Amino acid sequence: MKIILASASPRRQELLKLIYPKFEILPANVAEKLPEEIGFEFAPVYLAAMKAEKVAGENPGDLIIAADTIVIADNQMLGKPKTKEEAFQMLKLLSGNTHKVITGCCLQLDAHTSCFAHESLVHFYPLTDEEICAYIASGEPMDKAGAYGIQGKGALFVESIEGDYFNIMGLPIARLKRELDAFLEEVQEEKHEN
Repeated sequence: MKIILASASPRRQELLKLIYPKFEILPANVAEKLPEEIGFEFAPVYLAAMKAEKVAGENPGDLIIAADTIVIADNQMLGKPKTKEEAFQMLKLLSGNTHKVITGCCLQLDAHTSCFAHESLVHFYPLTDEEICAYIASGEPMDKAGAYGIQGKGALFVESIEGDYFNIMGLPIARLKRELDAFLEEVQEEKHEN
């Protein structure tokens, strides 16, 4: 059985090495479209499940780990900014406010699937337009949900956090370890019963 991370994120790869020193990386190229009626809180799990299913279909017998992270601020879901203007608007929204970061994770091994979501709260200091523009000029916000990376220069905006820091990075690694242990044990038990 191979272990496959269905993500191109360098942060997720770095964190997963804490559990599995060796794994393959196979990003799932799926259109990240959400059903209109889905609530924000369910979106990351829905997207993670889509990614896991796609990669699992092409890799029978292998353990697939997929994740998706979203930021919710002021009752809006913030994905990755498409333009510098969009990044500016997102950071302006986060400035001086508290937002939620939710990471959905999905584990899949053939017909066995287990998904969960983990939530953290992040409090930002008030930001000046100059700070926001300088940060955007660094290029860091452009591939990150909510237009910032807490493990990079975005850390300079964070007043405090509630919950798992690694969840904000994109993978709640301690929870994932426990979920993986329970999932693999369940799969083994089912194999013995059949």
